[in-house]
Amino acid sequence: MKDSKFVKRKKPNYKRAIILVIVLAVVLYLFNNLERLMELLLPS
Repeated sequence: MKDSKFVKRKKPNYKRAIILVIVLAVVLYLFNNLERLMELLLPS
């Protein structure tokens, strides 16, 4: 029987969290500049 005091807790993965935040920031930036990017990629 394991005592709840001594149960090993999982450490938070900071590297993964930082990467997710960076990806989210890039996606939001691209979404906000979607109109300008479409003009650059598909000139009419």
